[in-house]
Amino acid sequence: MITGLTENLPDYVERPALPGPAGREGYGRIDFEVLPNTRDLGELVGADGRRVKPGLLLRSGALGFASDGDLARLRDDYHLSLIVDLRNDIELSELPDPVRYFPGVRYVHANILPEEAAGITQERATKATVAMQKAQASQNPDAFMEAFYPFILAGPGGLEGYRQFFEALLACEEGAALWHCSVGRDRCGMASMLVEWVLGVSWDQIESDYLATNLFAPLEYSIDFAARMAALNSAVRFLKREYGGIDGYLKQALGVTEDDRATLRNRYLEK
Repeated sequence: MITGLTENLPDYVERPALPGPAGREGYGRIDFEVLPNTRDLGELVGADGRRVKPGLLLRSGALGFASDGDLARLRDDYHLSLIVDLRNDIELSELPDPVRYFPGVRYVHANILPEEAAGITQERATKATVAMQKAQASQNPDAFMEAFYPFILAGPGGLEGYRQFFEALLACEEGAALWHCSVGRDRCGMASMLVEWVLGVSWDQIESDYLATNLFAPLEYSIDFAARMAALNSAVRFLKREYGGIDGYLKQALGVTEDDRATLRNRYLEK
């Protein structure tokens, strides 16, 4: 465990069960001046024991929080070529990404949680939406979070948004890709889980990477809205029930083919 980062967390906030693998004991955290919870997936152990190449796959909170120095590091040290913003229109208007710092970058707005979800006809999207609405009505925060994660993945915004995310990632042949929501926990966390799964990262490592947000997000968010294994497990149960598992969701809902998976593994895993 990383010392100095958990001492102020309440006991009820979950911590990663495992340290990161050798070379990634700090869960990939990039020590920026201001930008919180920005982490490099590099050094995670993927398929066939091949490690994720460092400096190419970054997960983060909103870039609008960054200092000029942080943005310069992302531009000059990481050579960003893709930014995928998973927030909705209201969030973008309140804190836009400073894309002017990244000339030539491809910016993709993949709105996972649109303000209005009109015209929902896809059966699984409807199931996820109805479950979340019932949980909201119950005013039970635990029940809400356990319904919220399936909705992130299989609600109408999630189905379209994560398709856009993978299409953009597959098209990013050079430079680093960064994806973010506001805090880098829920929408970003599910994007990270899916990428890690495609790369063959073990479930134990995926869980630890997900919970590491509680170490690196601003303290007020980890106290009130912590990453919770119950929420992640609820998402996985939903995908198993509706799609046969994460693999089925990737193929059936997002259109990620076996060739696509091979492309991403060849690009992002060390030889």
